[in-house]
Amino acid sequence: MAATAAGNEVVLKDGRGRLLRLSLKELLFSDRAALIADQPGPSADDDQEIASVVLDQLQASERSQVLERAGHVRELLTGFRSGSPELAGNGEPRRDYVPGGPVEPKYTAKAKELGIHVRTVKQWVADFRRHGEAGLAAKKKQSRGPTAKADERWVEAALEVMAEHLGESTPTRKIVIERTRARVIARHGADCVRLPSQATAYRILSELERRHPLFRLAAKRNRDIADRPEGPYGKLRPTRPGEYMLMDTTRLDVFAFDPLTLRWVQAELTVAMDWYTRCITGLRVTPVSTKAVDVSAVLFQCFRPRPAGRDWPRGALWPEHGIPRAVLVDVEGATGAGLASPPVVPETLVVDHGKVYVSEHLTSVCRRMGISLQPARLRTGRDKGPVERFFRSLREGLLEALPGYKGPDIHSRGENPEGDAFFFLDELEAIIREWVAVVYHCRPHAGLVDPGVPGLRMSPAQMFEHGMARAGYIEVPRDPCLAFEFLATKWRTVQHYGVEIDRRRYRGPGLPAPGIRSPYDGPGKNSWPFQVDPDDITRIFFRHPDTRAWHTLVWEHAPAARMPLSEDALAFARKLAAAKHRYPDDRLAVAGLLDRWNLGLGTTLAERRMALRLSREQAGIDLPATEELAPAALPSVRRALGHGSESVAAPVLREKAVEGGDDDAADDLDGDGGFYADALEDV
Repeated sequence: MAATAAGNEVVLKDGRGRLLRLSLKELLFSDRAALIADQPGPSADDDQEIASVVLDQLQASERSQVLERAGHVRELLTGFRSGSPELAGNGEPRRDYVPGGPVEPKYTAKAKELGIHVRTVKQWVADFRRHGEAGLAAKKKQSRGPTAKADERWVEAALEVMAEHLGESTPTRKIVIERTRARVIARHGADCVRLPSQATAYRILSELERRHPLFRLAAKRNRDIADRPEGPYGKLRPTRPGEYMLMDTTRLDVFAFDPLTLRWVQAELTVAMDWYTRCITGLRVTPVSTKAVDVSAVLFQCFRPRPAGRDWPRGALWPEHGIPRAVLVDVEGATGAGLASPPVVPETLVVDHGKVYVSEHLTSVCRRMGISLQPARLRTGRDKGPVERFFRSLREGLLEALPGYKGPDIHSRGENPEGDAFFFLDELEAIIREWVAVVYHCRPHAGLVDPGVPGLRMSPAQMFEHGMARAGYIEVPRDPCLAFEFLATKWRTVQHYGVEIDRRRYRGPGLPAPGIRSPYDGPGKNSWPFQVDPDDITRIFFRHPDTRAWHTLVWEHAPAARMPLSEDALAFARKLAAAKHRYPDDRLAVAGLLDRWNLGLGTTLAERRMALRLSREQAGIDLPATEELAPAALPSVRRALGHGSESVAAPVLREKAVEGGDDDAADDLDGDGGFYADALEDV
């Protein structure tokens, strides 16, 4: 051995006479060297378990017995029950166990004291010296279940039969045993495998139930357990607000009210949740089913949150955003209704494989806004675990207290929950939005923790402040025309009569002349992009490539609709008009559809869904005002009205005045003061 600056080194000579020089650490821990012990000792390949494993398997009475035996052995060896003179008890050491002297009299005295044989005492001492207190524990046989005694081939066939019933209804144990016996005989022969008895087979299936649940739980729960990943669990770990945004849609466990036919209707809820803060940044309730435009509307709420309610508490409001960082604002002196949710700019959108989430519309919106799409694994709800947990919290904290609650499944449904439907769709959405702001965002969550502060539980609102302090300012786009980016794009050519989309013609200011060549390389030759809202086809939007200003193009039959009209409603109206008239047009089709709905004849599911989408008081995306030329803003009209050339803050479209008699006010049947208007208002 030699002491060097690098540490202790050794010089070795192998069997061939060669000299080797290496560090002492490498010699002790190298795989090329083995230490030869001069006496037996503990090793990693021993059959004996470690002390903690042996002692943890003992009951309380058995552990006390082992500690008592260890005290007697230490007294016999050292004279003290604790094994140390510094911790001597009263009267220690006793006369028969004074340290030193022969040990045989001590063995005899201890055996006489305990009433056992001397060989037992000597065995205790040997076990204590070899394994410590764990050596004094009684040797326990390892428990072997019924599968250890059965033939492995029968157990393997039983697992195969149980796995085959995964997608089927829950079978009985008897039929599984019969199919397993038949499979074993067909595969290995009649007398090659020892078949267990009926009672033993039942015990084997009970033990296999732990590995592959089939009989005890519900069939749906068994399928969920079977779909668990085989490898270790893992998840995305967000480090700042907006890094991962979860979006999902669920069928609400409460019936809504149909304002058209005064009947119940099912509703779906689409939400967007920030994974880091668990804040709900957008939500929308839709009748029957959800469309791609609804998903984009929820995504738009992340950039432009909805305004808060007038009577909401101050703790549920979020401040206005979009103010430049160089401007100082007095928070206490700021006035305004506030926002219903925090503004968050998503970086990655985690969605499932639903049709509305993989549509071209949502994909193009995310591509335009620089948002990455990360689809979850098929039939793996745990990839969006936080939003799935939110749906459960919503059901247990709010929905089950509302009239019309139908439960999470058919087994939990009441006798007639449809008859208790009370809230309209817009009212139900307002209730959910208020509950999220007042209760959910202000309640501490067990999953919102800070590793640096153990035991601290934060609410989503507090976690959002924590994220702002950690990640910094969230830069939200300030473009006032941002809403147009979330509409569907249609490529069409410009003709002398305007623009035609699905047999609908649009015209308006800002439309390029038919002979101008399009600068876009669209899907069609010389085509231009137009933004279309599927829920309101009475107008489309066009951005001029030179001025970059948005313009509104109005449908030629929009005055006949008198309300927003969806694509589905117009297609259904055309179908009804084609079955009734020989030469129908859109004006006649829309008028017939509105008359049908006003008379309460829209009783089919498709008609009710269309009418419900049109009856909503609030649109999915709040579109800003565009440069639309109103008649009152024309220079000739302004000169006629005596306004001159100064600007008018809010031009008003005036109706054409007609001549009449003195009793026109009394004969006004359709006006504000008419009889039918008052009657309909009372109804």
